[in-house]
Amino acid sequence: MKKLFVFLCLTVFNFGYSQIVETAYFPKNEIKGNALMLVTGALEVTYERILNEESGLGVSLFVPYDNTNYGTKVSLSPYYRFYFGKKPAAGFFAEGFGMLDSYTQEASSGSLFTNYSGPTKDVTDFALGFGIGGKWITKKGFVFEINGGIGRNLFNSNHTDYQIVGRGGITLGYRFK
Repeated sequence: MKKLFVFLCLTVFNFGYSQIVETAYFPKNEIKGNALMLVTGALEVTYERILNEESGLGVSLFVPYDNTNYGTKVSLSPYYRFYFGKKPAAGFFAEGFGMLDSYTQEASSGSLFTNYSGPTKDVTDFALGFGIGGKWITKKGFVFEINGGIGRNLFNSNHTDYQIVGRGGITLGYRFK
């Protein structure tokens, strides 16, 4: 009788903990455009794939259409974000990014910030950096984001010329399935 009682207790206990845990469903794709860069003379489009409620991977393509404001010709920036908000993949975030960028460099000094009008050369480089920001999402899936970040080119800088790259903007977009 004692063995039967223990067996029944263990069986009931087992059924009590074998419930299916329901996971929260939310859309996992975002497409965004940087409104700040659009106003200042460049097009930046971003795609982000939400991995889980706290993180996402994305890639941004930056192409200026007004070359007087930017030394960069084109850049491609993959990033990883970690979110700290209560909603899935929203709220305050920190990101690490890479940036493959192509820019015009003065052949003599190598600096983008001087007024030297001598010969130039096209340079492609890769930068690593970090950033922070905030993301807000409506119930219908519209996204508003403010972010900023800083990084450094790794390969084509000499010991006196450290090419700093920036990333940021005011972004509008949509989250979908």
